[in-house]
Amino acid sequence: MPNSNAEPSGGRRPMAYELDPAQPLDAEVRRIAINLIDHALAQIEAAEAAPHEAVHEVRKDCKKLRGLLRLIRPAVPSLYKQENAVFRDAAAALSGLRDAEAAIETFDALIDHFRANLDPESLAPLRQGFEDHKASVAAGAQALDEQLDLARTALVAARERVPEWVLPTDRAHADAHGEAGWSLIGAGLHKTYQRGRRAMQDAYAQPSVAAFHEWRKRAKYLRYHLRLVRAAWPRVLKATYKEAKHLGDLLGDDHDLAVLEQLIDQADAFSPNRDPEQILLALSAQRSAQLREAAHGLGSRLYAEKPKQLDRRLQCYWQAARG
Repeated sequence: MPNSNAEPSGGRRPMAYELDPAQPLDAEVRRIAINLIDHALAQIEAAEAAPHEAVHEVRKDCKKLRGLLRLIRPAVPSLYKQENAVFRDAAAALSGLRDAEAAIETFDALIDHFRANLDPESLAPLRQGFEDHKASVAAGAQALDEQLDLARTALVAARERVPEWVLPTDRAHADAHGEAGWSLIGAGLHKTYQRGRRAMQDAYAQPSVAAFHEWRKRAKYLRYHLRLVRAAWPRVLKATYKEAKHLGDLLGDDHDLAVLEQLIDQADAFSPNRDPEQILLALSAQRSAQLREAAHGLGSRLYAEKPKQLDRRLQCYWQAARG
């Protein structure tokens, strides 16, 4: 059993989205879940002042909750299946308008990247087209306050269930596996890393929007899992976490470009002769190639270890932090 007086990492207290190696893991999982749900509910209660910011924060909290559940998924598959669906659906219900806003943000970022080589005013009709699309989505969507009410109902119910989550205790795992509870989280991290490594190989072997989107999802969960365990050795794992976050940003920007291209292909012409659309599509393809090249270099380092090697290394960090 861990030393209850031990403080991980030289007295440093883990942050809100970090598991404390010195504490029982089942209690830590519940603590983090409740903190995230409470934060999301607080955002909803304060949504009147900044509703779109509230939506963004609630969606982020739901993603973090799903990352936490995925970490323990191999140990509690039925719990994962039930609760993951709740947080997935709550976030999806708030995604429509956010996606339309993201298209405008992606357009602006793309223009800013190539600003020195083009006349931004020539693409102004496209930006207006994206603004019109956003207005159309907002008009056809359920009222934002109703969407937030539905999310609140789902999150309140989920919070009431968290204390009843049936999770293996550290003692049970230590007795069964001799790992002082690492198998509650180790198997999930191993699987996330393994699937991400394979998804990267697939993405460059047969490049496609779908393949890179799959890798993006796996990289995002690796980022969450590194954040959750980084209290085991903060100076080392914080740096790795930052690189995983950067990888996720690169792949996220690439995915946003793919969504932007799809919107252009599906929409009516934003301009009379579609010349601006063709220019934007060419810029998007060039930027996508740059992002994928950068992601390859970074991913090759992040996924350099074999999954079993990573698992053994992080387990050693974790056990050392437990004292």
